[in-house]
Amino acid sequence: MTENRIVYITHAPVELYKVLKFENFASSGGEAKYMIADGLVRVNGRVETRKRKKIFPGDVIEIYDSCLEMKMAPV
Repeated sequence: MTENRIVYITHAPVELYKVLKFENFASSGGEAKYMIADGLVRVNGRVETRKRKKIFPGDVIEIYDSCLEMKMAPV
């Protein structure tokens, strides 16, 4: 079963590994970087191996059985 959720960010862009860390998919930035390098993360439907990939509102991140839709936080 896929878990879909919206992630609100206060500024854009944000680096991919930071999203994984702050959303508790990784316990540290280093662990998040390994997950990305191992090809476990997809951004907008494509496997992403760039740890510092810039993530913008509207991007969709898939990891394990979760789908994260990035949106700007209301001001």
